[in-house]
Amino acid sequence: MNTLDYDRYDHVRPLRWTSEALELLDQRALPFVVTTVACRSSDAVAVAIRDLIVRGAPAIGIAAAWGAVLATRDVQAGSGAEAAQALEPALERLNAARPTAVNLAWALARMRAVLGGAGADWRQRLEREARAIEVEDLSANRAMGHLGAGLISPGSGVLTHCNTGSLATSGFGTALGVIRAGVAEGRIQRVFATETRPWNQGARLTVWELQQDGIDATLIADSAAAHLMQTGQVQWVVVGADRICANGDVANKIGTCQLAIVARHCGVKFMVVAPASTVDMATAEGALIEIEERDPAELLSARGERTVAAGVRAWNPVFDVTPHGLIDAIVTENGVLARPDAARMRALADG
Repeated sequence: MNTLDYDRYDHVRPLRWTSEALELLDQRALPFVVTTVACRSSDAVAVAIRDLIVRGAPAIGIAAAWGAVLATRDVQAGSGAEAAQALEPALERLNAARPTAVNLAWALARMRAVLGGAGADWRQRLEREARAIEVEDLSANRAMGHLGAGLISPGSGVLTHCNTGSLATSGFGTALGVIRAGVAEGRIQRVFATETRPWNQGARLTVWELQQDGIDATLIADSAAAHLMQTGQVQWVVVGADRICANGDVANKIGTCQLAIVARHCGVKFMVVAPASTVDMATAEGALIEIEERDPAELLSARGERTVAAGVRAWNPVFDVTPHGLIDAIVTENGVLARPDAARMRALADG
């Protein structure tokens, strides 16, 4: 893997720690306005997570870790154990901001573990842990990119859903990292992205992000995906994940499951790319996942203007679950898991 080639396609960063604040690229304003929001408290970070200023499971986890650091400013404690007790309400508010993304709880668990073993240096150790979570994510993304790209034959086309790139991580991305690596290695010739209603993460974020890195991408309506696959222009659907269950079921952005169903019908391969921190061996199957629902008004309007007649009701789940039987490969920084099921997931977890 030539990381210099990867650097050519990796310019966007969604968050930056300044020691005074966590600066977040406001993803609600993209692509027309590039602006940042400075979070100076843990509660401000929780609001940013809930309101989609920062989004994407890995980026949410990283933001929460820095939110925990911000929460220490109001705490006077002589040891990590004392600090842990004082910080717990703030950590719980961070954890409640987005319940489906397992990286959020995972990152906060790491921060709690550091406090549990810390002495008077608990502040410094907590900040080092937040930095480690961020740095490890970027390294994992590049490893996943290389592994996932290796599954794709040269000259292929790919379709991706939502945004799984630098904007959703510390950089490079998960599924979009595979696309970046595939382009850098000359394996991917055609990239398609769904618009991803109702927040249009694909239309607003993914094609903009790829444009910043000089990668040509074609936007399609969500409803055009089946026709695209029927034409033979794509050989892989590559998506991210917010949670991977012990049996290989995957929770991801709403619309992912229907792409997997169509891909199987059309003979198109389906790849899930996510860090190992997204694997939740404590949840046996997708049916047990709490699926977040957002305000139905998001479906009834666009950019502040109502588009639906008065009195119409809407249902707005944010995620769906793709059964493991529809997935050809799960890629983490630890390797590639083909045809995931409970036994293969257990072997992966056991190392």
